[in-house]
Amino acid sequence: MANSFHIPVLTKEILNYLNLKKGGVYIDCTLGGGGHSKAILEKIYPQGSLIGIDQDIEAIETAKEELRSYIDKAKLVKGNFKNLEGILSDLKIETVSGIVFDLGVSFHQLKKKERGFSFKEDSNLDMRMDLTQEFNAGILINSYSEKDLAEIFEKYGEERFSKRIARLIVTERKKEAIATTKQLADLVIRSLPRTKKRHTWRIHPATRVFQAVRIEVNQELKALEKGLNQAIKVLDNEGRICVISYHSLEDRIVKHLFKEVEREGKDQGNYGLKIITKKPIGPSLEEIRENPKARSAKLRVAEKTISVF
Repeated sequence: MANSFHIPVLTKEILNYLNLKKGGVYIDCTLGGGGHSKAILEKIYPQGSLIGIDQDIEAIETAKEELRSYIDKAKLVKGNFKNLEGILSDLKIETVSGIVFDLGVSFHQLKKKERGFSFKEDSNLDMRMDLTQEFNAGILINSYSEKDLAEIFEKYGEERFSKRIARLIVTERKKEAIATTKQLADLVIRSLPRTKKRHTWRIHPATRVFQAVRIEVNQELKALEKGLNQAIKVLDNEGRICVISYHSLEDRIVKHLFKEVEREGKDQGNYGLKIITKKPIGPSLEEIRENPKARSAKLRVAEKTISVF
């Protein structure tokens, strides 16, 4: 049963591909409301244990309640998966049996107006996943140069009108600070060529810009590369890593890193990866009907291989 914080995606597939062992130690690097963690604990409890990591304190508090029946075997840590090795070192854990990443923004973060992730309701520009972080979307939009804004819109949002949008933002913020989600979304629409301003969009024009700003504020793609590399290091032999991504930028990083480690393992010995999913796994039609937000999810799975000399 999903809680209102975040509806876990591809849960059956995760449980299947992880090859869960009763006495194993598993990491949920993106705890959210604890949905994937609960499903894993139901299978491995009481012999196995789980470490749940999230940088959002609201996620930790929600997950504590969700996992209360298993809390003696669950260690919940407020932190960023880019520091995975350090987190495990603090817990005196060297290797683990399997690892899950469910990337992107949670349902709770999108729906909670004051978190400032969505343009559907007007609120202060924020978009911080870690509420203790000072840097937020408002600071970014009002301080980055026109060139830097255009670059992040293009790089992280794949936005074709990145330069036009950046130019108008810089012009308008000279008159008054751009402080709200509605202000930013309206500026994106105003930036569009006249033929693109009609209200028959399949995807709202501000979607890509909001994605780009969120990624930059939280340094998501840099954290992902660091987190994946560390996750592969700490896996046991034949331990599996499952990564769910929601857009091409994330998926590309996962795909390329898996292939790179697989290739290096074959070339150099030591350890490598065996890619289990040659193509990403998507949700079933039934899951999409129940949770339309799952439609863009892509699951990639790899298994650690350690050479014995």
